[in-house]
Amino acid sequence: MVPETIKTGIEDRLTQEKGLPVKIKSTASIGGGCINNASEIVTTSGRYFLKYNLALKYPDMFEKESLELKLLASAGNIRLPEVVFHSTAGEYAFLLLEMIESGAGQPGFWTDFGSSLAALHGHSAEMFGLDHDNYMGSLRQSNRFHPGWCDFFVAERLEPQLKMARDTGHISISAIKSFDNLYRKLPELIPVEKPALIHGDLWNGNFMVSEEGKACLIDPAAYYGHRESDIAMTKLFGGFSEDFYSAYNSAWPLEKGWQQRIDILNLYPLLIHVNLFGISYLRDVQNIVRQF
Repeated sequence: MVPETIKTGIEDRLTQEKGLPVKIKSTASIGGGCINNASEIVTTSGRYFLKYNLALKYPDMFEKESLELKLLASAGNIRLPEVVFHSTAGEYAFLLLEMIESGAGQPGFWTDFGSSLAALHGHSAEMFGLDHDNYMGSLRQSNRFHPGWCDFFVAERLEPQLKMARDTGHISISAIKSFDNLYRKLPELIPVEKPALIHGDLWNGNFMVSEEGKACLIDPAAYYGHRESDIAMTKLFGGFSEDFYSAYNSAWPLEKGWQQRIDILNLYPLLIHVNLFGISYLRDVQNIVRQF
């Protein structure tokens, strides 16, 4: 059940924005999320998607997500749910979004998705990172700026997760030291590219098929990173259609050998999984690092 304080907060804010009384007619829980509660909200002014949690549990999570959704949407290349507003109500924080209907993929869905993602990645910045930190899943994600990808990848992605894993006893000091060889070789392994606007958590659970039959991105962990990070994550849990990769490469060819770099770039989400779900993911991490 959606807490009454959140319902009141939604009604008051929508009434203020619409200039006429807005009342919630019904709510229905939506499953699938493992971090936040989610519900469909039907009001006298329309239907919305609601995410909420205890405000102290993940401070600023919904504020950061709203910023990322707006950033990615401003590029204009792939659909994202429109942010209505985020706020707090009593002990809760919440995010109200446009309700997007699930549809069936149209012919050419994967081709359109691949070329659209390439266009999104074409939006660049002077440095790798973002002007604010955000979240990857339920973990804080540091986005301090760096001029080069390899330095950013080590300092802001791998090292914080290794420290967390060490502090919780999930990984040994000797296992952490095994990363040193990889760090030395990274500049010759990862091609130099300009920073790209990326989704940041692009596995197959973080997009949906909209009512128009096209891809809609959800739950971003966005920043300006190496575009191959997004591509690598699409391969982490089964991969996308080959039409997706063909279309992406037709629109903006990846550097030769990108398939061999997937494991390196997926060390970050794998370490996230070690810290969130335990050492069952550690073997995958160690098997990758041993190659270097």
